[in-house]
Amino acid sequence: MMNKEDEARDFDDNAIPEVFEIIERIPTKFINSRVIVFDPVHASYLYVKYNYFGSPLGIAKPRLEFFNRPSELSLIEAYYLISRDKITIYDNKLKKFLSPDDFYEIAKKVHHKFEDKYIIYKDLREKGYVPRPGLKFGADFVVYKKGPGLEHSSFIVHVLPNDSKISAIDMVRAGRLATSVRKKFVIANPLTQSYYFFEWFKP
Repeated sequence: MMNKEDEARDFDDNAIPEVFEIIERIPTKFINSRVIVFDPVHASYLYVKYNYFGSPLGIAKPRLEFFNRPSELSLIEAYYLISRDKITIYDNKLKKFLSPDDFYEIAKKVHHKFEDKYIIYKDLREKGYVPRPGLKFGADFVVYKKGPGLEHSSFIVHVLPNDSKISAIDMVRAGRLATSVRKKFVIANPLTQSYYFFEWFKP
């Protein structure tokens, strides 16, 4: 039976296995439209040491320490990492390793608004922010300045293509939601990579 020490232990620099000195790309598998990092050490490394990539399975609020669980990368996170040669993705169904182009074409088919979301995700990452899945807030991303566990997220981001429309009612609903959880509601335009902030105020 797994005890608490096995579940999570301090993940300091001395705890990183020597294998990381030779592993350049962390192995993952693509199974039923999900990208899984099966090795808990690799999963912990991507989350703790590589700036919050992946979500450990069965841990709602992971802390900055080693966790003894596999993790799941969102398709957007996975494409970001494979395009930078940080991971490999083995497709269990096709029985082969996917190239970044292969994975991009698959992700476009199974993930709604993948192309538009990825543009914004990449832009936020390159600006130094930490975007995380925002489904529980009814948005595409929640965005941190430092990272989950270190602070509350600052923004809720909804990706809206340039030719899309959003009604006044939708804006009011989103603004109320963001305010209720003390965050700013942001509409992101992937065509121009611009951001529009909405917040309630009393005149």
